Amino acid sequence: MTSDRDREFAEFVAVSSVALQRTAFLVCADRDHAADAVQEALYRLYVSWPKFQRASNPMAYARRAVVNAAVDAGRRPWRRERVVGELPESPSEDSTGRHAVRDELLSALRALPPRRRACVALRYYEDLTIEETADILGCSIGTVKSQTARGLETLRKTLIAQRTQELQPTPIAPNR
Repeated sequence: MTSDRDREFAEFVAVSSVALQRTAFLVCADRDHAADAVQEALYRLYVSWPKFQRASNPMAYARRAVVNAAVDAGRRPWRRERVVGELPESPSEDSTGRHAVRDELLSALRALPPRRRACVALRYYEDLTIEETADILGCSIGTVKSQTARGLETLRKTLIAQRTQELQPTPIAPNR
C-alpha cells in the first residue's frame, strides 16, 4: 500500500510541480524561498495524502498549501528580509532588454504585502477566478476583491514612479 501511495504522490508531483513552483515564485518573489515553500507544501501534502486525494479540487488544495507555506515562511522572524536603500550587488545588464519589463514588475510585486501579492498572482498569473482564489487563500470573496484592487493600485503607482524616476535627469555636482 505504501508503494502505491508513493507512486501516486510521485505522479502528482511530476504533473503539478511546475505550476506549484510558479505560484510560489509569484507569491514569494524569490526563487529560493519559492522552492522552500513548495518543498514544505509537498511534505504537508504527502503527510495528508489520503485527505488530499478526497479533495474536490486537488490542485486548488495544493496551491493553497503552497501559498500558506510561502506566507508562513515570511512570518518567521529569522526569515524576514531587511529593506535597504541600495542593493549590495547589481544584477547583470540584459543586453537585449527583453526582460526589463519583467524585472520592473517583479520588483513592484516584491513591494506588495504577501496577502496582496498572493491575490494578484493567483488572479492574474494563475488565471484563477475570484472564488477559486478565495478558496485557496481561505478568505472571503470580498477580501480577494479588495486585496487585488489595492495590490493592482500599488503596482500601478510603483511602476509609474519607477518610469518617472528613469526619465529624471541625473544632477551634476559642481566642481570645487
